Amino acid sequence: MSRQIDKYMSREKVSRLTFAAIAALGTLAFGCTKERPVAAAPADVPVLIAKASQQAMPVEVTSVGNVEAKATVSIRSQVAGPLLEVHFKEGDFVRKGQLLLSIDPRPYQAQVEQAKGAIVRDQADEQQAEANLARDSAQEAYARGEAQRYATLLEKGLIPKETAEQIKSQASAALQSLSADRSAIDKSRANLVLDQGNLNAANLQLSYCSVYSPIDGQTGAVMQKPGNLLKAADVPIVVINQVNPIDVNFTIPQQYWPDIKKHSSVMELRVTATVPQDSGPSLQGTVTFVDNSVDPTTGTIHLRATFDNTQNRLWPGLFVNAVLRLSEQPNAVVVPMQAITQGQNGTFVYVVKDGNTVEARPVKSSRAVAGLAVIDQGVQPGEIVVTDGQTRLTQNTRVQIKNNLGPEGSARVNP
Repeated sequence: MSRQIDKYMSREKVSRLTFAAIAALGTLAFGCTKERPVAAAPADVPVLIAKASQQAMPVEVTSVGNVEAKATVSIRSQVAGPLLEVHFKEGDFVRKGQLLLSIDPRPYQAQVEQAKGAIVRDQADEQQAEANLARDSAQEAYARGEAQRYATLLEKGLIPKETAEQIKSQASAALQSLSADRSAIDKSRANLVLDQGNLNAANLQLSYCSVYSPIDGQTGAVMQKPGNLLKAADVPIVVINQVNPIDVNFTIPQQYWPDIKKHSSVMELRVTATVPQDSGPSLQGTVTFVDNSVDPTTGTIHLRATFDNTQNRLWPGLFVNAVLRLSEQPNAVVVPMQAITQGQNGTFVYVVKDGNTVEARPVKSSRAVAGLAVIDQGVQPGEIVVTDGQTRLTQNTRVQIKNNLGPEGSARVNP
Protein backbone atom coordinates (compact mmCIF):
# COMPACT_ATOMS: atom_id res chain seq x y z
CA MET A 1 0.00 0.00 0.00
CA SER A 2 2.79 2.38 0.89
CA ARG A 3 4.51 1.57 -2.37
CA GLN A 4 1.41 2.37 -4.41
CA ILE A 5 1.02 5.72 -2.66
CA ASP A 6 4.69 6.61 -3.38
CA LYS A 7 4.30 5.58 -6.97
CA TYR A 8 1.18 7.72 -7.34
CA MET A 9 2.86 10.68 -5.75
CA SER A 10 5.84 10.35 -8.07
CA ARG A 11 3.59 10.37 -11.15
CA GLU A 12 1.67 13.40 -9.89
CA LYS A 13 4.93 15.25 -9.24
CA VAL A 14 6.17 14.47 -12.75
CA SER A 15 2.88 15.68 -14.24
CA ARG A 16 3.07 18.92 -12.32
CA LEU A 17 6.63 19.51 -13.41
CA THR A 18 5.74 18.75 -16.99
CA PHE A 19 2.77 21.12 -16.87
CA ALA A 20 4.92 23.85 -15.34
CA ALA A 21 7.54 23.41 -18.05
CA ILE A 22 4.93 23.57 -20.77
CA ALA A 23 3.38 26.65 -19.20
CA ALA A 24 6.78 28.31 -18.99
CA LEU A 25 7.54 27.57 -22.62
CA GLY A 26 4.12 28.86 -23.64
CA THR A 27 4.67 32.04 -21.69
CA LEU A 28 8.10 32.48 -23.28
CA ALA A 29 6.71 31.84 -26.73
CA PHE A 30 3.86 34.26 -26.14
CA GLY A 31 6.29 36.86 -24.92
CA CYS A 32 8.50 36.47 -27.98
CA THR A 33 5.54 36.64 -30.32
CA LYS A 34 4.27 39.73 -28.70
CA GLU A 35 7.62 41.56 -29.01
CA ARG A 36 8.27 40.76 -32.81
CA PRO A 37 7.76 43.94 -35.03
CA VAL A 38 5.17 43.84 -37.82
CA ALA A 39 6.73 44.19 -41.40
CA ALA A 40 5.87 47.56 -42.99
CA ALA A 41 4.22 47.71 -46.42
CA PRO A 42 6.66 48.63 -49.28
CA ALA A 43 6.86 52.37 -49.92
CA ASP A 44 5.50 53.81 -53.18
CA VAL A 45 8.24 54.46 -55.76
CA PRO A 46 8.51 58.13 -56.80
CA VAL A 47 8.32 58.59 -60.60
CA LEU A 48 7.84 61.21 -63.26
CA ILE A 49 5.14 60.66 -65.86
CA ALA A 50 3.93 61.89 -69.26
CA LYS A 51 0.86 61.28 -71.37
CA ALA A 52 1.00 59.53 -74.74
CA SER A 53 -0.30 61.94 -77.35
CA GLN A 54 -1.10 62.08 -81.06
CA GLN A 55 0.51 64.53 -83.44
CA ALA A 56 1.91 64.82 -86.94
CA MET A 57 5.47 63.49 -87.05
CA PRO A 58 7.94 63.75 -89.92
CA VAL A 59 9.20 60.59 -91.61
CA GLU A 60 12.96 61.07 -91.53
CA VAL A 61 16.12 59.13 -92.32
CA THR A 62 19.28 59.83 -90.34
CA SER A 63 22.73 59.36 -91.82
CA VAL A 64 26.31 60.52 -91.39
CA GLY A 65 27.22 63.06 -94.07
CA ASN A 66 30.54 64.36 -95.35
CA VAL A 67 30.92 68.01 -96.32
CA GLU A 68 32.35 68.70 -99.77
CA ALA A 69 33.21 71.99 -101.46
CA LYS A 70 30.72 73.03 -104.13
CA ALA A 71 33.64 73.49 -106.51
CA THR A 72 37.37 72.86 -106.13
CA VAL A 73 39.87 74.54 -108.47
CA SER A 74 43.58 73.73 -108.57
CA ILE A 75 45.44 76.82 -109.77
CA ARG A 76 48.36 75.87 -112.04
CA SER A 77 50.63 78.00 -114.19
CA GLN A 78 49.85 77.78 -117.92
CA VAL A 79 53.21 79.28 -118.91
CA ALA A 80 56.78 78.75 -117.78
CA GLY A 81 58.60 81.50 -115.96
CA PRO A 82 59.60 82.93 -112.58
CA LEU A 83 56.80 83.64 -110.08
CA LEU A 84 57.07 87.34 -109.31
CA GLU A 85 54.35 87.95 -106.72
CA VAL A 86 51.51 86.32 -104.78
CA HIS A 87 48.67 88.83 -104.30
CA PHE A 88 46.84 87.12 -101.43
CA LYS A 89 47.54 85.50 -98.08
CA GLU A 90 47.15 81.80 -97.46
CA GLY A 91 43.63 81.05 -96.25
CA ASP A 92 42.16 84.28 -97.64
CA PHE A 93 38.69 84.39 -99.16
CA VAL A 94 39.05 85.51 -102.78
CA ARG A 95 36.50 86.74 -105.28
CA LYS A 96 36.02 85.61 -108.87
CA GLY A 97 38.28 87.70 -111.11
CA GLN A 98 40.65 88.71 -108.30
CA LEU A 99 44.36 88.81 -109.23
CA LEU A 100 46.18 85.94 -107.52
CA LEU A 101 49.63 85.52 -109.10
CA SER A 102 52.05 87.43 -111.35
CA ILE A 103 54.54 85.57 -113.55
CA ASP A 104 57.43 87.27 -115.38
CA PRO A 105 55.77 88.57 -118.59
CA ARG A 106 58.85 89.86 -120.46
CA PRO A 107 59.50 86.84 -122.74
CA TYR A 108 55.86 86.78 -123.76
CA GLN A 109 55.73 90.54 -124.25
CA ALA A 110 58.65 90.17 -126.67
CA GLN A 111 56.71 87.53 -128.62
CA VAL A 112 53.79 89.92 -128.85
CA GLU A 113 56.01 92.65 -130.25
CA GLN A 114 57.49 90.25 -132.82
CA ALA A 115 54.02 89.22 -133.93
CA LYS A 116 53.01 92.86 -134.25
CA GLY A 117 56.11 93.52 -136.38
CA ALA A 118 55.25 90.63 -138.68
CA ILE A 119 51.75 92.02 -139.13
CA VAL A 120 53.12 95.43 -140.09
CA ARG A 121 55.40 93.77 -142.64
CA ASP A 122 52.49 91.76 -144.08
CA GLN A 123 50.39 94.88 -144.39
CA ALA A 124 53.24 96.65 -146.24
CA ASP A 125 53.64 93.68 -148.59
CA GLU A 126 49.94 93.72 -149.30
CA GLN A 127 49.97 97.41 -150.06
CA GLN A 128 52.97 96.96 -152.41
CA ALA A 129 51.25 94.08 -154.18
CA GLU A 130 48.12 96.17 -154.64
CA ALA A 131 50.20 99.05 -156.04
CA ASN A 132 51.90 96.68 -158.46
CA LEU A 133 48.49 95.36 -159.47
CA ALA A 134 47.28 98.86 -160.20
CA ARG A 135 50.35 99.70 -162.28
CA ASP A 136 50.33 96.44 -164.17
CA SER A 137 46.61 96.74 -164.82
CA ALA A 138 47.23 100.05 -166.61
CA GLN A 139 50.07 98.55 -168.60
CA GLU A 140 48.00 95.50 -169.48
CA ALA A 141 45.16 97.66 -170.73
CA TYR A 142 47.54 99.67 -172.90
CA ALA A 143 49.23 96.52 -174.21
CA ARG A 144 45.87 94.92 -175.01
CA GLY A 145 44.81 98.04 -176.95
CA GLU A 146 48.07 98.09 -178.89
CA ALA A 147 47.67 94.43 -179.76
CA GLN A 148 44.19 95.07 -181.13
CA ARG A 149 45.38 98.07 -183.17
CA TYR A 150 48.34 96.18 -184.63
CA ALA A 151 46.10 93.25 -185.47
CA THR A 152 43.93 95.62 -187.55
CA LEU A 153 46.96 97.01 -189.33
CA LEU A 154 48.14 93.46 -190.04
CA GLU A 155 44.81 92.62 -191.66
CA LYS A 156 45.20 95.64 -193.95
CA GLY A 157 48.77 94.61 -194.81
CA LEU A 158 50.24 97.77 -193.46
CA ILE A 159 52.73 96.14 -191.02
CA PRO A 160 54.77 93.01 -191.05
CA LYS A 161 53.40 89.97 -189.26
CA GLU A 162 56.38 89.83 -186.91
CA THR A 163 55.62 93.27 -185.55
CA ALA A 164 52.02 92.32 -184.80
CA GLU A 165 53.14 89.11 -183.07
CA GLN A 166 55.61 91.05 -180.93
CA ILE A 167 52.92 93.48 -179.76
CA LYS A 168 50.58 90.56 -179.02
CA SER A 169 53.28 88.90 -176.87
CA GLN A 170 53.75 92.07 -174.90
CA ALA A 171 50.00 92.15 -174.18
CA SER A 172 50.13 88.53 -172.98
CA ALA A 173 53.08 89.32 -170.71
CA ALA A 174 51.19 92.25 -169.19
CA LEU A 175 48.26 89.92 -168.48
CA GLN A 176 50.57 87.44 -166.73
CA SER A 177 51.93 90.25 -164.59
CA LEU A 178 48.39 90.95 -163.40
CA SER A 179 48.02 87.31 -162.29
CA ALA A 180 51.35 87.51 -160.41
CA ASP A 181 50.27 90.69 -158.70
CA ARG A 182 47.00 89.13 -157.59
CA SER A 183 48.89 86.09 -156.25
CA ALA A 184 51.22 88.40 -154.32
CA ILE A 185 48.21 90.13 -152.78
CA ASP A 186 46.68 86.77 -151.77
CA LYS A 187 49.99 85.68 -150.26
CA SER A 188 50.32 88.90 -148.28
CA ARG A 189 46.81 88.53 -146.94
CA ALA A 190 47.46 84.90 -145.97
CA ASN A 191 50.63 85.93 -144.15
CA LEU A 192 48.65 88.64 -142.43
CA VAL A 193 46.09 86.11 -141.18
CA LEU A 194 48.86 83.78 -139.98
CA ASP A 195 50.73 86.52 -138.17
CA GLN A 196 47.49 87.80 -136.64
CA GLY A 197 46.99 84.31 -135.23
CA ASN A 198 50.54 84.38 -133.89
CA LEU A 199 49.79 87.73 -132.26
CA ASN A 200 46.63 86.34 -130.66
CA ALA A 201 48.58 83.34 -129.35
CA ALA A 202 51.31 85.60 -128.02
CA ASN A 203 48.73 87.84 -126.31
CA LEU A 204 47.11 84.73 -124.80
CA GLN A 205 50.44 83.53 -123.44
CA LEU A 206 51.06 87.00 -122.07
CA SER A 207 47.66 87.01 -120.36
CA TYR A 208 48.59 83.77 -118.59
CA CYS A 209 51.29 85.69 -116.75
CA SER A 210 48.53 87.22 -114.60
CA VAL A 211 46.52 84.50 -112.83
CA TYR A 212 42.99 85.42 -111.68
CA SER A 213 40.58 83.48 -109.48
CA PRO A 214 37.93 81.62 -111.50
CA ILE A 215 35.52 81.33 -108.53
CA ASP A 216 34.62 82.82 -105.18
CA GLY A 217 36.24 80.65 -102.57
CA GLN A 218 38.69 79.98 -99.77
CA THR A 219 42.36 79.58 -100.59
CA GLY A 220 44.58 76.90 -99.13
CA ALA A 221 48.32 76.70 -98.69
CA VAL A 222 50.53 78.29 -101.37
CA MET A 223 52.83 75.59 -102.76
CA GLN A 224 55.13 77.89 -104.75
CA LYS A 225 56.76 81.03 -103.37
CA PRO A 226 57.84 84.18 -105.26
CA GLY A 227 61.11 83.57 -107.06
CA ASN A 228 60.44 79.95 -107.90
CA LEU A 229 60.60 78.96 -111.55
CA LEU A 230 57.22 77.63 -112.62
CA LYS A 231 56.55 75.05 -115.32
CA ALA A 232 53.48 74.99 -117.50
CA ALA A 233 50.73 72.66 -116.21
CA ASP A 234 52.92 71.57 -113.30
CA VAL A 235 51.85 70.94 -109.68
CA PRO A 236 49.11 73.20 -108.26
CA ILE A 237 50.27 76.50 -106.82
CA VAL A 238 47.16 76.86 -104.65
CA VAL A 239 43.77 75.13 -104.33
CA ILE A 240 40.56 77.16 -103.99
CA ASN A 241 37.41 75.66 -102.49
CA GLN A 242 33.99 77.19 -103.03
CA VAL A 243 32.37 76.97 -99.59
CA ASN A 244 29.21 79.05 -100.09
CA PRO A 245 27.06 77.32 -101.11
CA ILE A 246 28.47 73.98 -100.00
CA ASP A 247 27.49 70.32 -100.44
CA VAL A 248 26.92 67.44 -98.01
CA ASN A 249 27.19 63.87 -99.33
CA PHE A 250 25.39 61.07 -97.50
CA THR A 251 23.84 57.66 -98.12
CA ILE A 252 20.52 56.10 -97.12
CA PRO A 253 19.33 52.47 -97.22
CA GLN A 254 17.84 51.32 -100.50
CA GLN A 255 14.42 50.60 -98.97
CA TYR A 256 13.76 54.34 -98.92
CA TRP A 257 14.12 54.62 -102.70
CA PRO A 258 10.32 54.42 -103.39
CA ASP A 259 9.73 57.29 -100.96
CA ILE A 260 12.52 59.36 -102.51
CA LYS A 261 11.19 58.75 -106.01
CA LYS A 262 7.63 59.56 -104.96
CA HIS A 263 8.26 62.75 -103.03
CA SER A 264 11.13 64.24 -105.06
CA SER A 265 8.87 64.46 -108.11
CA VAL A 266 6.43 66.82 -106.37
CA MET A 267 8.59 68.79 -103.92
CA GLU A 268 12.11 69.57 -102.82
CA LEU A 269 13.47 67.08 -100.32
CA ARG A 270 14.70 68.91 -97.23
CA VAL A 271 17.85 67.91 -95.35
CA THR A 272 18.90 69.05 -91.89
CA ALA A 273 22.59 69.03 -90.99
CA THR A 274 23.87 69.15 -87.42
CA VAL A 275 27.54 69.79 -86.71
CA PRO A 276 28.93 67.89 -83.69
CA GLN A 277 30.05 70.15 -80.84
CA ASP A 278 28.37 73.11 -82.56
CA SER A 279 25.84 74.79 -80.30
CA GLY A 280 24.24 76.71 -83.16
CA PRO A 281 20.94 75.79 -84.80
CA SER A 282 20.70 73.05 -87.40
CA LEU A 283 21.40 73.99 -91.00
CA GLN A 284 18.70 73.56 -93.65
CA GLY A 285 19.42 72.41 -97.20
CA THR A 286 17.81 70.68 -100.17
CA VAL A 287 18.66 67.53 -102.10
CA THR A 288 20.30 68.48 -105.40
CA PHE A 289 21.57 65.09 -106.56
CA VAL A 290 20.43 61.47 -106.34
CA ASP A 291 22.80 58.87 -107.75
CA ASN A 292 21.59 56.78 -110.68
CA SER A 293 22.37 53.43 -109.06
CA VAL A 294 22.41 51.59 -105.75
CA ASP A 295 25.80 50.63 -104.36
CA PRO A 296 25.66 46.81 -104.52
CA THR A 297 28.27 46.39 -101.77
CA THR A 298 26.37 48.41 -99.14
CA GLY A 299 22.80 48.50 -100.46
CA THR A 300 22.70 52.29 -100.13
CA ILE A 301 21.94 55.25 -102.40
CA HIS A 302 24.24 58.26 -102.59
CA LEU A 303 22.57 61.67 -102.22
CA ARG A 304 23.93 65.21 -102.15
CA ALA A 305 22.33 68.21 -100.48
CA THR A 306 23.29 71.85 -100.96
CA PHE A 307 23.40 74.32 -98.06
CA ASP A 308 23.85 78.06 -97.72
CA ASN A 309 27.02 78.56 -95.73
CA THR A 310 27.30 82.29 -95.15
CA GLN A 311 28.69 81.76 -91.64
CA ASN A 312 31.16 79.04 -92.69
CA ARG A 313 29.76 76.57 -90.17
CA LEU A 314 30.25 73.78 -92.72
CA TRP A 315 33.78 73.11 -93.88
CA PRO A 316 35.09 70.70 -96.55
CA GLY A 317 35.89 67.30 -95.06
CA LEU A 318 33.74 67.80 -91.94
CA PHE A 319 31.44 64.96 -90.81
CA VAL A 320 27.89 65.98 -89.88
CA ASN A 321 24.63 64.33 -88.88
CA ALA A 322 22.31 64.54 -91.88
CA VAL A 323 18.56 64.03 -91.53
CA LEU A 324 16.52 63.59 -94.73
CA ARG A 325 12.82 64.44 -94.38
CA LEU A 326 10.70 62.33 -96.71
CA SER A 327 7.10 62.98 -95.62
CA GLU A 328 4.87 63.50 -92.57
CA GLN A 329 2.87 60.90 -90.62
CA PRO A 330 -0.40 62.33 -89.29
CA ASN A 331 -1.80 61.33 -85.88
CA ALA A 332 1.27 59.41 -84.77
CA VAL A 333 1.28 58.16 -81.14
CA VAL A 334 4.31 59.62 -79.38
CA VAL A 335 5.87 59.46 -75.91
CA PRO A 336 9.09 60.99 -74.57
CA MET A 337 12.13 58.95 -75.55
CA GLN A 338 13.14 58.47 -71.90
CA ALA A 339 9.94 56.50 -71.32
CA ILE A 340 11.26 53.59 -73.39
CA THR A 341 13.29 50.96 -71.54
CA GLN A 342 15.37 48.22 -73.14
CA GLY A 343 14.71 44.76 -71.71
CA GLN A 344 15.78 41.19 -72.45
CA ASN A 345 12.75 40.68 -74.69
CA GLY A 346 12.88 44.06 -76.40
CA THR A 347 11.67 47.55 -75.59
CA PHE A 348 8.86 48.32 -73.17
CA VAL A 349 7.31 51.14 -71.17
CA TYR A 350 5.71 51.28 -67.74
CA VAL A 351 2.07 52.33 -68.07
CA VAL A 352 0.41 53.80 -64.97
CA LYS A 353 -2.94 52.10 -64.27
CA ASP A 354 -5.78 52.90 -61.89
CA GLY A 355 -4.62 52.76 -58.30
CA ASN A 356 -1.19 54.15 -59.24
CA THR A 357 0.22 50.74 -60.10
CA VAL A 358 2.31 50.15 -63.20
CA GLU A 359 2.21 47.64 -66.01
CA ALA A 360 5.25 46.72 -68.08
CA ARG A 361 3.97 47.06 -71.66
CA PRO A 362 6.04 45.87 -74.68
CA VAL A 363 6.18 48.52 -77.43
CA LYS A 364 7.48 48.92 -80.96
CA SER A 365 9.01 52.25 -81.94
CA SER A 366 10.09 52.96 -85.52
CA ARG A 367 11.94 56.24 -84.97
CA ALA A 368 12.47 59.22 -82.69
CA VAL A 369 12.27 62.91 -83.61
CA ALA A 370 13.13 65.88 -81.40
CA GLY A 371 13.06 63.82 -78.20
CA LEU A 372 9.76 62.08 -79.00
CA ALA A 373 9.55 58.37 -79.86
CA VAL A 374 6.90 57.29 -82.38
CA ILE A 375 5.04 54.27 -80.94
CA ASP A 376 3.82 51.92 -83.66
CA GLN A 377 2.37 49.35 -81.25
CA GLY A 378 1.81 48.99 -77.50
CA VAL A 379 0.49 52.34 -76.22
CA GLN A 380 -2.75 54.18 -76.91
CA PRO A 381 -3.19 57.97 -76.94
CA GLY A 382 -3.99 59.31 -73.48
CA GLU A 383 -2.28 56.54 -71.52
CA ILE A 384 0.18 57.62 -68.82
CA VAL A 385 3.76 56.38 -69.05
CA VAL A 386 6.66 56.62 -66.63
CA THR A 387 9.52 58.79 -67.86
CA ASP A 388 11.84 58.63 -64.84
CA GLY A 389 12.35 56.10 -62.01
CA GLN A 390 11.91 52.92 -64.08
CA THR A 391 14.94 51.19 -62.52
CA ARG A 392 13.02 50.65 -59.24
CA LEU A 393 9.84 49.39 -60.88
CA THR A 394 8.47 45.91 -61.46
CA GLN A 395 5.10 44.64 -62.58
CA ASN A 396 2.24 46.10 -60.44
CA THR A 397 4.54 48.28 -58.34
CA ARG A 398 2.73 51.20 -56.72
CA VAL A 399 4.15 54.58 -57.66
CA GLN A 400 4.10 58.07 -56.25
CA ILE A 401 3.73 60.63 -59.06
CA LYS A 402 6.05 63.57 -58.52
CA ASN A 403 4.90 65.81 -61.38
CA ASN A 404 1.70 67.07 -62.92
CA LEU A 405 0.69 66.85 -66.56
CA GLY A 406 0.73 70.23 -68.21
CA PRO A 407 -1.25 71.36 -71.25
CA GLU A 408 -1.72 68.76 -73.97
CA GLY A 409 -0.31 66.04 -71.71
CA SER A 410 3.19 67.45 -71.47
CA ALA A 411 5.02 66.76 -68.22
CA ARG A 412 5.52 69.68 -65.89
CA VAL A 413 7.78 69.07 -62.88
CA ASN A 414 6.56 70.42 -59.56
CA PRO A 415 8.79 73.15 -58.10
